[in-house]
Amino acid sequence: MLPRRLYLDNAATSRPKPMTVHEAMARYADDLGASAGRGAYAEAIETGELIGECRRRLNRLFHGENPDHFVFTLNCSDALNMAIKGLIDPNKHGHAICTHIDHNSILRPMRAMEERGWIAVTRVPVETGTQLVNPDDIRKAIRADTRLIALTHVSNVTGTIQPIREIGRIAREAGIPFIVDAAQSAGHVPIDVRADCIDLLAAPGHKGLLGPLGTGFLYIRPGVEKILATTKEGGTGSASEEDRQPDFMPDKYEPGSHNAIGIIGLSEGVKWIADQTVHKLFEHDQGLVQTFLDGIADIEGLTCYGPPGIKNRVGVFSIRIEGYDPHELSNALESSFGILTRSGIHCAPLAHQAIGTAALGGTTRFSFGPFLTQQDVSFATDALAEVACARFAGKP
Repeated sequence: MLPRRLYLDNAATSRPKPMTVHEAMARYADDLGASAGRGAYAEAIETGELIGECRRRLNRLFHGENPDHFVFTLNCSDALNMAIKGLIDPNKHGHAICTHIDHNSILRPMRAMEERGWIAVTRVPVETGTQLVNPDDIRKAIRADTRLIALTHVSNVTGTIQPIREIGRIAREAGIPFIVDAAQSAGHVPIDVRADCIDLLAAPGHKGLLGPLGTGFLYIRPGVEKILATTKEGGTGSASEEDRQPDFMPDKYEPGSHNAIGIIGLSEGVKWIADQTVHKLFEHDQGLVQTFLDGIADIEGLTCYGPPGIKNRVGVFSIRIEGYDPHELSNALESSFGILTRSGIHCAPLAHQAIGTAALGGTTRFSFGPFLTQQDVSFATDALAEVACARFAGKP
């Protein structure tokens, strides 16, 4: 008999989704199927209204200033490219700041522009052990020509929560746009774009927001659109008599037909989170974090990276067991226990350099979601103990 399947890869994409997400997408496919803004008939109008409702729900969840400033994107990487590249004028050499904890969704656009000679980049290191960014290091990195500061809010490697509010205030005082990658925090950790001084917030729809793949957004603080260049242009269904991209929101940054079925599903994921409240979901996650930490505390040969306690972290854990390659450990957990994890470098090479695992093939990652129970987490830590015991059995 095959073991049950326990999904612990929510940092890659959340699973399961609320049933309302599936139901809303099925209803769109069965009853609507229209493209918003491309017709005056009822189905197209209702599709547009449902897309608008998703913007309003996002605006409430993140305390935005205007729903129309939530621009829909393909995913978080798409949103970050729009934010980072839109703030850089290749004809005016400038400077940008990121950190060693960042995902390749920030690192690679920065590297590409650096190699083209458009910008110089300062990559701020993180503290050993916790992988926290020191806000003073960000302050010290600012130059007269700094065009942006970009930061991953929660590490997809160690689960470390960065002090974005303090860093946001530093950026706001300096008059520098602050970009936050919320791929691992949106839906998991409370975010207030106003209080956190966030100018551009990027997030995927398919992770903590519990929507489908192929969705995401970029929140653009009102006023920032005046300095954020478009990186793509095309049809919008509005101002069709002009061959220039509209300059009003959100059309300025949304060329082409929307992923209506995905956005409608995302809207229901956001509603489910709002009904539960992010604060309660975060409390649930903290309980799972404590259960995991307690469960692995005495496992011989196991190393867990990131903050040592529940402070400054979410349910994303990178571990290694002595004698196991990360992929070998993932395979053992799946084949013997039905536990699904992700092993490797996790698209964050500097983060793995910071924790000393880059040359070792990375780590095995466990990542939690809102439908996981403490019993599930205990099952996973018991499995780790058994795997480690099997490896160390017979050793003196």
